Amino acid sequence: MSETVIHWYRLDLRNSDLPAIAAAQRDGHKVLPVYILDDVAAGEWRPGGASRWWLHHSLQALSKAISQQGGRLLLRRGDSAEVLRELSEQTGAQTVHCTRRYEPWAAEQESLVRDKLATGGVSLKRFPGSLLHEPGTVLTQGGEPFKVFTPFWRASLRAQTPVPVSHGPTAWADFSGPGDTIEDWQLTPRAPDWADGWEEHWSPGEHGAQEALNSFLEAPIADYAEGRNLPAEALTSRLSPHLHHGEISPRQVFAASEALRAQRPDWEDALRKFQAELGWREFSYHLLHFFPQIPEAPFKAAFSKFPWAPNSAYLEAWQRGQTGYPIVDAGMRELWQTGYMHNRVRMVVASFLCKHLLQHWRHGEDWFWDTLVDADLASNSCSWQWVAGSGADASPYFRIFNPVTQGEKFDKQGEYVRRWVPELGALPDKYLHKPWEAPQDVLEAASVRLGDNYPAPIVDHREARQSALESYEHVKAESN
Repeated sequence: MSETVIHWYRLDLRNSDLPAIAAAQRDGHKVLPVYILDDVAAGEWRPGGASRWWLHHSLQALSKAISQQGGRLLLRRGDSAEVLRELSEQTGAQTVHCTRRYEPWAAEQESLVRDKLATGGVSLKRFPGSLLHEPGTVLTQGGEPFKVFTPFWRASLRAQTPVPVSHGPTAWADFSGPGDTIEDWQLTPRAPDWADGWEEHWSPGEHGAQEALNSFLEAPIADYAEGRNLPAEALTSRLSPHLHHGEISPRQVFAASEALRAQRPDWEDALRKFQAELGWREFSYHLLHFFPQIPEAPFKAAFSKFPWAPNSAYLEAWQRGQTGYPIVDAGMRELWQTGYMHNRVRMVVASFLCKHLLQHWRHGEDWFWDTLVDADLASNSCSWQWVAGSGADASPYFRIFNPVTQGEKFDKQGEYVRRWVPELGALPDKYLHKPWEAPQDVLEAASVRLGDNYPAPIVDHREARQSALESYEHVKAESN
């Protein structure tokens, strides 16, 4: 006899490779799809502004796809446990399925949902689907969590990678109860609309995710090993927001890259580099699971003594892309205008904030959380700590990116800087990444007025580097 199973959508906004739905389908049940906007459960880690813009469009795409299959995506806002309890009573559903989440607050939420449903005799069943391997399944030989990426990823590759789950069209349950509209939630900005034009850069939803993957694997992947460091080139997958929102699963991405690796052995290095980026995402979730304090406290306890130098003017200049260092300013402006930043540039701007300006990595983490469409608690917090030197398998603190040489090495023709810092567009390549060294006549010819239409550097690189190293010595002294 067919029963109704409620599928509680979370960060799994797709209809393929969903073990939770596949299980309901296998048992012959109809599925009632529901998405609940529950900001209270997430607390300070509720989706930021850019993520909410993406969520709006992703839910629109999911709703349309379900509607085309004869179903209806039910939208509700409120406490997840209470909403699911009410729906189970209204529909007679005895089971709620969901895809597991791994944020520290999510475990508590799932426990509350389970307990609330149990009072009515309803069970909650969690399924995998957001990672290649569930936390705790890839461990050291001693059964401990890995704290270094390379051995973790090697062990992951040795483990049997789950293949995507295939299932046919879902039998959606018929439910006419009340629900919200996506417009009710006002997830997109209005006054001002700082996301105006973002649709030109992104196609949220499962279809957009599959198109992005297919496009990337057709040609750009061949040059990925080197090209992934060139911010002016379209040689990265830009799958991160799709992966974060679950519009495509890492198993689907990994399987597609493995199939291509078998067909094109000459692309082996590029494909392995690409897969390792999936690995870093996995590693970040692995760390978040075992060390849930990572978003808020240094992984290396000694860094709690780091002598940060709070400076609101420095922080605002960094946020606005007005530091006087072109590659840094280009990255911050790309972020503001598109909700995204190239990964190489993310490392540069993060290093600049923490090591040149001595601003706490949490300020950067918070800014990225609000402005990135791919803001992911695990990757965001682990990456910031990696750059700051306080994280697991961290970049050594004395590795301080020189923003001039980074620009000259990875943006040689200045195409990236000229795109996002147009006031420097007429400067010769020789001075583009260090306009303060340009002779006055060169600046005048390029209509660049330092301190007027483009800022002079807010800190001197050599002096800032020395201050950072001295601060690091303070941490070492405190830890001895």
